[in-house]
Amino acid sequence: MDPHNLKKLNEEKRNRRAAVLLTELSNGRDRLVREGDAVSGELGMALEKAFRSGKSGVATIGDAEYFLNVHVPPPRIVAIGAVHISQALAPMARIAGYEIVIVDPRTAFATPERFPGVEVLAEWPETALAPRPLDRYTALAALTHDPKIDDWPLAEALRAGCFYVGALGSRKTHAKRVERLGAAGLAMSEVERINAPIGLDIAAASPAEIAVAVLAQIVSAFRKRGIVAQNAAEEERILDA
Repeated sequence: MDPHNLKKLNEEKRNRRAAVLLTELSNGRDRLVREGDAVSGELGMALEKAFRSGKSGVATIGDAEYFLNVHVPPPRIVAIGAVHISQALAPMARIAGYEIVIVDPRTAFATPERFPGVEVLAEWPETALAPRPLDRYTALAALTHDPKIDDWPLAEALRAGCFYVGALGSRKTHAKRVERLGAAGLAMSEVERINAPIGLDIAAASPAEIAVAVLAQIVSAFRKRGIVAQNAAEEERILDA
């Protein structure tokens, strides 16, 4: 491995950014490809698939073989609100392989007793997330129904490019939320990324069922990330042809 590429790879890992160390097996030459780097053709598609799956392996492109050594940050969920939905979501998330942290400044709710074995931060999101900033491998679920608690992390999640952003509340509640976020300077194209009402539409009624719907939507967003943009680019290419 080229020591320079190793240094770059370690930097990407420290900053929770995905990268693939791409090695051409015929000659041993390697290079680092970051998620989002433009790579065309079949190799580009193989890299997109590797980033989504997180699995390393060999890709045969024409007469050449490449080993794709994939490094993807572990996905995490930040749940804003130490509520009943979060209590059900936390163990489900861990079973599915997601780190989860609960943030809620209301100390009566954000207690270790209500969330055994889970990282619970009884602080305002602005304080709690300062040492652990949101990123592209974070899912943000706003669950308090309280704009004073939910709005700031929602805006930060959109600015950070979190792979999933969801918010609890009715369509009427969300319409008011959209107005507030727009007034805060966010573009409507950004605000439209919020999944609201939160979770897949499975007619969930109980907190546990809502947690199932939320986790399913998060998993779908994580595994399908980049596909929408890729399809849009392909449609644009066809139209321009």
